[in-house]
Amino acid sequence: MQPTAARFEFIDRFRGLIGVMMALGHAQYYANAVWLSFDPLDPFFGSLGQFGIRYMGYLCAPGFLMMNGAMVWWAWQRRVRKGVSAGRASWEIAQRALFLIAVQLVWVNASWSGFERLRLDHFGIIATIGSAMLLMLPLMRAGWKTRLGVAAAVSAVHPLLLRIPYDHDSWTRIPMQLLADSGDYNKYPILPWFALAIVGSVMAHWWFERWTTDRERAFKSMAVGLGLVIAAVMMRASGSDYANIWPSGELFSWSFLLVQKYPPSLTHQVWFAGAVIFMVGFIAWFGAWFKPVRVLGVVGKVPLFFYAVHIPLLAIVMKRTGLYYHQGGVAESFLTWFALLAVMMPLAVWFGSVKRRNKSWLVRMI
Repeated sequence: MQPTAARFEFIDRFRGLIGVMMALGHAQYYANAVWLSFDPLDPFFGSLGQFGIRYMGYLCAPGFLMMNGAMVWWAWQRRVRKGVSAGRASWEIAQRALFLIAVQLVWVNASWSGFERLRLDHFGIIATIGSAMLLMLPLMRAGWKTRLGVAAAVSAVHPLLLRIPYDHDSWTRIPMQLLADSGDYNKYPILPWFALAIVGSVMAHWWFERWTTDRERAFKSMAVGLGLVIAAVMMRASGSDYANIWPSGELFSWSFLLVQKYPPSLTHQVWFAGAVIFMVGFIAWFGAWFKPVRVLGVVGKVPLFFYAVHIPLLAIVMKRTGLYYHQGGVAESFLTWFALLAVMMPLAVWFGSVKRRNKSWLVRMI
């Protein structure tokens, strides 16, 4: 079955949703004074607003990995069905993956400080997405059940890898943080996030091939997502140290909801895979009749551009100049976010038009 433009609107809108949510998270990182004392290992939130503005960002990384996994798998299938060789289709994806890794090392790392210095010694979320794309290539011909089995196996083995002792000050931190653990070298270890990318490719089978209407995608996605979230809540409530890295605390307390993300616990993987699938279904349903949601597609069509530009804008204006850098709270974080979107939305519209007209290699990669 060949795709139509309309079939991808719900994906673009969801990517746009997590893009603007991510922008809020980054705006509060530069504007919020809570970051002067925030300890990710012992989080304290003075208000529901501070908790909410931190927690909503938990959806973003799983969302981007799963959407990337879905679209990479579908792009490969579409190219091969059009007669392109499997090797050629894989090379096209590999180019994109290597480009993402280079963007992380050369651009994104430096952009967080407003380009004060080049940082080639850090591996971040964009590089992890690129690495997941490379690891997905051998699975492109595999059926959805096989891919789901690989995702489950990787997720199941990951908690065991975290038990391997290593010296955080020696060279051993590089392979451990590259693949399994989180630290200064890499907050997004490849293996657990690769598992979420595979889950995205599994859902692509249903979103793009088996479920043919937005209504079917919406309600079946929400049902699958809700089931996974319920399973994750049960895992969290069990207190199992295999599924949870942090203690759970009281049921639905802040500590209960704040499942470990760096590195992700098994509960996190199930919880946010379910949350992403549920929200994709919700956007497919809500966007079908509530037209303002469709503006999110502006960001969703150019997610890498949006990511790569909004961070240095914040860093240059706030960190480099000291303009309200880590001096505000929730209200100031939202004001920063509104100002950021006022600049970024027109830029996203502009670059979207550039991508439609310009088919050069560099523009296609961005």
